[in-house]
Amino acid sequence: MSRVNGLLHIKYPFIQGGMGNISHAELTAAVSNAGGLGTLGAGTMTPEAVKEHIRKIKEMTDCPFAVNLPIRVHPQAKEIADLIIDLKVPAVSLSAGNPKPLIPMFKEAGIKVITVAASVKQAVKAEEAGADLIVAEGYEAAGINSVHETTTMTLIPQIADHVSVPLIAAGGIGDGRGVAAALCLGAEGVQMGTRLIATKEALVHAEYKKRLLESDDTGTVVTGRAFGKVRRLLKTPYAEKLIASEQAGVSGEEYDSMTDERRHVAGAIDGKLGEGHLNGGQIAGLVKSIPSVEDLFQQMVSDAETAMMRTGSALKLKSGKVRDR
Repeated sequence: MSRVNGLLHIKYPFIQGGMGNISHAELTAAVSNAGGLGTLGAGTMTPEAVKEHIRKIKEMTDCPFAVNLPIRVHPQAKEIADLIIDLKVPAVSLSAGNPKPLIPMFKEAGIKVITVAASVKQAVKAEEAGADLIVAEGYEAAGINSVHETTTMTLIPQIADHVSVPLIAAGGIGDGRGVAAALCLGAEGVQMGTRLIATKEALVHAEYKKRLLESDDTGTVVTGRAFGKVRRLLKTPYAEKLIASEQAGVSGEEYDSMTDERRHVAGAIDGKLGEGHLNGGQIAGLVKSIPSVEDLFQQMVSDAETAMMRTGSALKLKSGKVRDR
């Protein structure tokens, strides 16, 4: 059993990415019920809205779940942190800011702390601060990413060499082959966002799922480099508008307004693709179906096992001996 499973009391070492304001109770509960760790993304939701989502999650599942708190993004981060403790949420995921000041209060409350890192330095600091698990996210991932733009393939093994707590790979993982690759690189679990949007339980606009099904290996774009705010999106009319605005010299303040959570919701929930964006990771081209979360996880486990067996066979001669270098 993976240490991730043991620490979080889950069947599979699969964690749902927070996904900001488009995250909701139904998908969170579905992920947890299917054996993973469902995660409610607090985004910029009010404490009252977060509280209601947590209430609904607890009605739909008895399994562990988490709340993601984007520290710098949320205008009431301290209130959300207090709410997570008061409502005895089993785990918290901390991203988009320095987690060190918040970790002790969660640890004291018996809440498992997951932190998101995009560099070895961030991961080491998170472990020193008391994080129980670390999510290492490459810039293949959807939405806001690190300016380092380090790929998951190179990030995971480097962080694995420097931390002792369980490591979870994120970015570019959408099927069992990705799970197997992450484990080979030194991770003990995976975090997914884009692939979980393309499930029956995800309450996003039908156009979002349609765009994922129609996507290919070049179906995403990166915006925000000019402002040090890397963001990966699906190719849509609004993404094209963002790119054109950036090239035309739009101000940082205008760019922030054009990519805030209102625009995220407009695209993902309302389906207004000329008025809002759709976050999308580079695995979008792998999405060819809209399964239930449970069916997705079972298929991923089966495919990961097959990939691991194939990998082992590829390293051996017919005699069973490892090839000489």
